[in-house]
Amino acid sequence: MKIEHLIKSTIPFDDAKKVFLNFTYTQNVIGDKFNEILKPYDISREQYNVLRILRGQKGNPANMCIIQERMLSKNSNTTRLIDKLLLKDYVTREVCPNNRRKIEVLITQKGLDILYKLDPIVMEHEQFFANNLTKQELKQLNNLLEKYRTINK
Repeated sequence: MKIEHLIKSTIPFDDAKKVFLNFTYTQNVIGDKFNEILKPYDISREQYNVLRILRGQKGNPANMCIIQERMLSKNSNTTRLIDKLLLKDYVTREVCPNNRRKIEVLITQKGLDILYKLDPIVMEHEQFFANNLTKQELKQLNNLLEKYRTINK
């Protein structure tokens, strides 16, 4: 369905505006569905992202800077997210022995277990949205999105 119909617009949009509206609308549709998936597990998208980052460390701790630079949402309050994950016993947090100003965060077995449960559900979520596109279209969409978000200064 065309974006003009989805948002019930009565005025025509130029192509740049349509792309922006389509992107924003699609992002919300995908995000809302993802939130539904995470809700029974009592974690947010940002908390899930932190857990994925920590799992990717393969048993090595990550400091707050590493976590922040790898976050999908750069505006996330990493300290608050870690605090919430600590309360759920999904992570541990310790002061770095070599640099007392640095905090090291590790994923716990409980954190790994929640990701293990979510992995097939998240994969199904990703495939659900990808099913309307061919492999070539998926590659093209990835290329176009990477090109679209590259800001030329």
